[in-house]
Amino acid sequence: QVQLVESGGGLVQAGGSLRLSCATSGRTFSSYGMGWFRQAPGKEREFVATISGSGGSTYYAGSVKGRFTISRDNAKSTVYLQMNSLKPEDTAVYYCAGRGGRFASTTKNEYAYWGQGTQVTVSS
Repeated sequence: QVQLVESGGGLVQAGGSLRLSCATSGRTFSSYGMGWFRQAPGKEREFVATISGSGGSTYYAGSVKGRFTISRDNAKSTVYLQMNSLKPEDTAVYYCAGRGGRFASTTKNEYAYWGQGTQVTVSS
């Protein structure tokens, strides 16, 4: 059984930074590739970043590469998303997700477990 809970969202001005956290439960946390996705109202959920089970591989959407960093602390069963140089178009609900395999994945259908989401709003 796996549960994921996101935190760290909020309101920030353009150019600012936020760090999201995803606290997880379950015995096999280190076995799961993890991802961050986001969804704005009226739009489809889109890939943001992903990391392999051991943290050795990471991938990013082109729109966030160079600004966002995904990381994990398996001892704390927590995944992070550091977001720098935020833009208004980054405004969305951000979701943490886990898949049943150890590989990173950019495809949302590969993920079996999802958190409830945390709101990120970036003002001009």
